[in-house]
Order: sequence, then structure tokens, then C-alpha cells
Amino acid sequence: MTEAARPTAAFIEYKDVTKAFAGKPVLRGMNLAIDRGEVMFIIGTSGVGKSVTIKHLIGLLRIDRGEIWFDGQRVDQLPERALAPLRKRIGMVFQSSTLFDSMTLAENVALPLRKHQRMAWAAALDEARRRLAQVYMAEHAERYPAELSDGMRKRAAIARTLALGPEVVLFDEPTTGLDPVSARRIDRLIRELAGSLGVTAVVVSHDLPSTFAIADRVAFLYQGVVHVVATPDQLRASPDPIVQQFIGGKSSGPMETPGF
Repeated sequence: MTEAARPTAAFIEYKDVTKAFAGKPVLRGMNLAIDRGEVMFIIGTSGVGKSVTIKHLIGLLRIDRGEIWFDGQRVDQLPERALAPLRKRIGMVFQSSTLFDSMTLAENVALPLRKHQRMAWAAALDEARRRLAQVYMAEHAERYPAELSDGMRKRAAIARTLALGPEVVLFDEPTTGLDPVSARRIDRLIRELAGSLGVTAVVVSHDLPSTFAIADRVAFLYQGVVHVVATPDQLRASPDPIVQQFIGGKSSGPMETPGF
């Protein structure tokens, strides 16, 4: 197991994390450190635990053993009532955009401001339009989700996540189902958010073009652990046959694929 050089004080850290579902192990002692302000991609085969990993950070799932730390605070043992402040600092963009069809984009983005900050409706809508402008969707603020493409809805969902000013944004397969042009626009947006807003982005993805284009570092999950952490260039040049089979998309090789 190898790791790209990183500062010793991690912003987010998973320590020996294990998780099983119905007795079937998914994570088997996973370790990963993520630095403030970086774009970290988590890749691996389907069912390896990528989405499970990020959901643990905000308490949507609970680990079986191990520790998860965020900004110097252990968060895996927080009671439910203590998770609300954490979720304001760590936002999540789900694989489906989860927008309300009966509300305009501006109203969708304003909703968390009304709910969590008790902001007046007019002020919340003004802030929502500002957030939509950050994702290049200002001209569509008064349109409804059903009127828009998948890529545009995804950008609106990102704007909604940004509304509460999170320090970290978790992206669960942000380019899945998008055409190549829309996918690259989402890539550019994630990169811009990290650069202009200083957001730490943790991206679960199967999209290798995205990974190699915008990641600062990449964590490759395999058999329940982080098999390697590397920069995109280091990953491409890795002599590890398991890594090369995965990034080359080869059906034969040393990787063990359960169910096949």
C-alpha cells in the first residue's frame, strides 16, 4: 500500500474503519486522510464501499468499528442531535439531484436557508439566486426542474448544497448519467469551487476522465481497504497490476470481482 505525500495534520481522517451489512464485510479496516481544500476522488469497483465511505462522515450510516475525525473532532460517535451542526459544515450532493419538482430552482436552493437559518423568504431567494450564479444557472432561477437537463439539475443541486456555506462538499457519482459535455462542465465546476471558495471536495466516481482531469489525489478502494492513494500522474504510472487492470478497464487480471 502506498500513499502520496501529505501534511501530517489531516482535515478529515478515517482510522481502521470497518462496516458490514447483513454480516457481509464492506470496509475492512479502511484508512484515509484528506487535506483541507483538496479535491479527493474515491474510486473502485461497484459495491466496494465508496458511497458508504462518504455517508459515514455525516452520520447517514454508522461504522461498526474504527474512528472518523473531522477538523480535530471525532464524529463517528456523535449523537443524532449533534449531527445538525456537522451537516452545515459538510454538504452532500447525491447521485440523483433530489430537487422538488413543484418548486423553481431558486425556491429549491432557498429551502435549506429557510429551514436551517430561519431566513426571511425574500432574503433566502436573493441568496439562492447568488448561489445559482456561482454554478452558472442564474438565468434559470425561475424554471422548474422538469424543464431542465440532467446536467443543469445537477448544477442546481450543487447550488442548494452550497447555500449553507459548507467547508466540505461530498459528491456521490456527480457525472453518472450525464453526456460527456455535461460531465466535463460538472468537473470544471467542482474544480472551480475548490479554487475560488476553498471548498474541500470528496468525489465518489466511476468516471476516470473526471478523476484524471481534476483530482488532486485519488484513493483506490479494493477489498475493503484503501489499496493506494496517489496523484493522477502517480496512478497512471503505478506498476501495481491491480491498479493497471482497473484504470485500463480490463476484464482479465489479478483483481478479484465478487459475483462474477
